[in-house]
Amino acid sequence: MSWREAFLARFGPGLFAGITLGVWLRVLRENHFDVDRRYWGRAATISFGSIANTLLAAWENWLHGRKVVNTRVDPPVFILGIWRSGTTHLHNLFAQDDRFAYPTTYQVSYPHTFLTTEKVNARLLNFFLPKQRPMDNVAFGFAEPQEDEFALCSLTGRALPMAWAFPHRAEHYDRYLTLRGASTDEVAEWKAALVWLVQKLTLKQGKCLILKSPGHTCRVRLLLELFPGARFVHIRRNPYDVFRSMQHWMRAGTPVWALQRGELNDLYDRLIRQYREVFEVYFEERRLIPEGQLHEMNFEALEVDPVGQLHAAYEALSLPDFGHVEPALRRYLATLAGYRKNTLPELHGDWRSRLASEWRRCFDEWGYSVS
Repeated sequence: MSWREAFLARFGPGLFAGITLGVWLRVLRENHFDVDRRYWGRAATISFGSIANTLLAAWENWLHGRKVVNTRVDPPVFILGIWRSGTTHLHNLFAQDDRFAYPTTYQVSYPHTFLTTEKVNARLLNFFLPKQRPMDNVAFGFAEPQEDEFALCSLTGRALPMAWAFPHRAEHYDRYLTLRGASTDEVAEWKAALVWLVQKLTLKQGKCLILKSPGHTCRVRLLLELFPGARFVHIRRNPYDVFRSMQHWMRAGTPVWALQRGELNDLYDRLIRQYREVFEVYFEERRLIPEGQLHEMNFEALEVDPVGQLHAAYEALSLPDFGHVEPALRRYLATLAGYRKNTLPELHGDWRSRLASEWRRCFDEWGYSVS
């Protein structure tokens, strides 16, 4: 472990870098101030940071609040797909097109203040970040494309990743996956926060956004209510490979965001259930997407022919001329020539049998063998 990884594991704010004091105190109160001793350094970092965030957020809102709420947004392009199915790779490919924009790691980490602090703070704080993500060796930094879902942790304290920080109340936070079990007020808060974030990102960047959060896979109906013209790209991957990668992801990622200790087997059980829930909803709601606004692909084909697969997505969704981005795309792909995926152990028979049973619809829907 490098010193940067050790620092983040001990003192990094994890999911709550940009949280304000009021929301942070509510989150702590709702979790009965239950923070394990080993994570007190992280809790202290978040607490001190929340005070600065509160002051800076008030200043930024005074300067730009009216402009944010008056910003007109183009319907985003949403990348859908469960965790570890290739959504990050696909997001990075789309990010090569300078006609689009995307949320950066800094912007989703500091959603209240990025308009006034990103230029300086991103450079300073980047020094403390590892150059690669601990779970998969993908490039990591404050300027890299990132999931908009993380911003909702700081904006609302009501988002699925909260369960990774507070596994003792994971069942409470599970409602924010599909949002079908959330209250009317919680859904309204979620919608308002996402729209506000999209408006703020648009004000900052002035372009159509490419957004990626695996949880959006089971929120198609809500996303269409907010952005009727939105377009969607869904990427799927062999379910066995997804689960193997999920197991590694949870083992490697937990030290970065946890505030409580959790049992890995409990996390695996939740992942299996959530995968099933996500796709039960997705298969139901994708029929709501108007013709020409959805394209589906598989990760295996994207690995073999990323240029061809992205070209097909541009054609299917009537995105701007692909020829404009192809040179930049090929240059980016050349930088990945030495990238090596994680070598993961094979699944033993009990896991394979369980997945073959509980995820059977996905195997059948996508033509993957359960043997």
